[in-house]
Amino acid sequence: MAKQEEKVLLTEVASKQLLKDAGIPVIETVLARTKREAIDLAGEMGFPVAMKIVSPDVPHKTDAGGVRLGLTSAARVGDAYSEMLSSVRGHVPGAVIEGVSIQKMAPPGVEIIIGMSRDAQFGPVIMFGLGGVLVEVLKDVSFRLVPVAPRDAAEMVREIKGYALLTGYRGQEPVDIPALERIIVAVSDFIEANPRVSELDLNPLIASGDGIVAVDARIIMDDEPPVNSRR
Repeated sequence: MAKQEEKVLLTEVASKQLLKDAGIPVIETVLARTKREAIDLAGEMGFPVAMKIVSPDVPHKTDAGGVRLGLTSAARVGDAYSEMLSSVRGHVPGAVIEGVSIQKMAPPGVEIIIGMSRDAQFGPVIMFGLGGVLVEVLKDVSFRLVPVAPRDAAEMVREIKGYALLTGYRGQEPVDIPALERIIVAVSDFIEANPRVSELDLNPLIASGDGIVAVDARIIMDDEPPVNSRR
């Protein structure tokens, strides 16, 4: 009997650290294991902050009530911590909860997504498109096989129907498109260097004229590299 392949879902904090080490810009995120620690870390970081549940058993944090945004005081952080844990335990009984992540609220900008999955025949495939809730509604995305060259990244950005949103639609500030293209290439390089990564989602990244930063990240790892891995 063939061995069943095991998957490991990395926490948001661990996923962001791997990406940061690879030179991909992520918003500073720290782990708080208790309510007191969450309050103290949020105060040190400076309000307003966002707070999200950290659990390998809760891949969809929003659906389980595990996300709170725009927390402006220590009291709100404390209340949100208790509410989130109660909600997640109700939605996912038995979930292992490591704590909560604390991060500064991201600056305004266009929400985009960069994702990756492994096709059984073609290997790793990278995706780019409009992110946040729009990715499921509009499905406005482009795809390329890894590795992605700078020219491929430029084509991916310009292929989506929402490209006008990135260039300054109706007087809005245009996005730093060269930085966006560099991040797509950097993600491709990260995937090539880490063949155990079976799935990756950066959603959303916030794109503005000042640069691009990943607000949330999710990485799923295989126990072993795929058989058809080139490394």
